[in-house]
Amino acid sequence: MIGYAFMGRVHSQAWRNVAAFFELPAKPEMRVICGRSKEATEAAAARMGWAEAVTDWREVVARDDVDIIDICTPGDSHAEIAIAALAAGKHVICEKPLANTVEEAIRMAEAAARGPGKSMVAFNYRRVPAVALARQLVAEGRLGEIRHVRAQYLQDWIVDPDFPLVWRLRKDKAGSGALGDIGAHIIDTAEFVTGQRVVGVTGLTETFVKERPLEGGSRTDRGTVTVDDAALFVGRMSGGALASFEATRFATGRKNALRIELNGALGSLYFDFEAMNELWVSDGGAGFTRTLVTEPEHPYAGAWWPPGHGLGYEHTFTHEIKDFLEAIAAGADPSPSFADGLRVQRVLEAVEQSNGAYKEIP
Repeated sequence: MIGYAFMGRVHSQAWRNVAAFFELPAKPEMRVICGRSKEATEAAAARMGWAEAVTDWREVVARDDVDIIDICTPGDSHAEIAIAALAAGKHVICEKPLANTVEEAIRMAEAAARGPGKSMVAFNYRRVPAVALARQLVAEGRLGEIRHVRAQYLQDWIVDPDFPLVWRLRKDKAGSGALGDIGAHIIDTAEFVTGQRVVGVTGLTETFVKERPLEGGSRTDRGTVTVDDAALFVGRMSGGALASFEATRFATGRKNALRIELNGALGSLYFDFEAMNELWVSDGGAGFTRTLVTEPEHPYAGAWWPPGHGLGYEHTFTHEIKDFLEAIAAGADPSPSFADGLRVQRVLEAVEQSNGAYKEIP
């Protein structure tokens, strides 16, 4: 695994626990973790269960005893690491968004297509049981023709203007702000649940706080925020549905509200990650019915606790690793693929370029 911070912690938890809850074709061995700081990486290895710690990702990619590379770094290094790992014949799972630019994502998708290793983008919200159940209902035709898609991802963690200028607020590291970091999730979730593609968009972005304190400095030592704080865009799905998307880090009181609502000819459904074990469905009658998605027959849920004992954020990554390992063993292409990640990247770029004008997406 390359990277040991927030994403490194949740991915490590998944690698540690996946074999304890799912019958797998092979049990993963947590061989080596890589980070820039020797001391911090060694501490992370000891804390999170990795056998070794190194500071050069190229060393990891070249090792014969490593089969899978898990990329948990900022977006500016995704392309270089993934392409090198795929060229070395490794399987690769990479955090989202796939890259910082469409050009990088194209090179990654081309490298993935050449193989022989398998590759997957880590859009973990696909693995929420309620979201996977929503996908099943749509695929079964329970909602009929989809007419409206409404997707939101609302957070508030940078409302304070004195929150420091972390890497996620720098375009050279993150590529974009709320648009890429959390907007990518709702694009993928909308495409996954509907089984359709976003085929055109028009959008707006805004940076509300344009300067922030430098990390480790005083409040008077400030730098420029070079990404968006919020993004709004509307578009059309490949099946003809109208879609609206909102991604913001300035929704005070909203901590991690990934929300999606579909309206179809026969019914509707909606989901909010802040109540992640619930799915609300309307069959066209009076209002919505709440389904607690913890029954053994629900996606992924049967591997865990008795009905009513809810799952959490970390379980989505365990499901992700489980699906990835099963696909590798079966010789199948994992989903979402790097090609799927490229498609999301094209949508992100189209939103940035649109400035209120409708942009078709190739």
